[in-house]
Amino acid sequence: MKLSTKVTELTTIIEPAVAACDVALWGVEFVPQGNRSLLRIYIEALPDEQAKDKHVTIEDCAAVNHQVSGVLEVHDPIAGEYVLEVSSPGFDRAFFSETQMRDYIGQTVSLRLIQAIGQGDKKRRKATGKLESMDESSLVLTATDGERFEIAYSNIDKANLVFEDE
Repeated sequence: MKLSTKVTELTTIIEPAVAACDVALWGVEFVPQGNRSLLRIYIEALPDEQAKDKHVTIEDCAAVNHQVSGVLEVHDPIAGEYVLEVSSPGFDRAFFSETQMRDYIGQTVSLRLIQAIGQGDKKRRKATGKLESMDESSLVLTATDGERFEIAYSNIDKANLVFEDE
């Protein structure tokens, strides 16, 4: 889950503006699309002792959009036009760092890998299964077919939580 240089730069610029709106920055996606790029910002509600189950509101997204727009206008880090989207990470949230995944050990995740894992004709670049454990360099995943894998973080291109309705 290595972030591009551009996403790292944008995160550095955006994070203080998001924090000023009393929410946390979950992640940043930047998709260059010719003349009109897409900048997507995911925000998370800050934990609150009184409201254990606090959620991101439309008002939070609007406030972050307004605050970040001003900061981006001053710093001008994106060449050309772009669309700015602000939302919560949702139930099927993408993970932007290994640290974020730690809270979801025991749950189902979907991974897109850089290099295939597995043996012989069962090699795969996508794996979905239960996140069993994590250490400083890799995670252990039990795939839905029962196969167990140790996967280095450096081999993960994209990771998402899989929403399971209980």
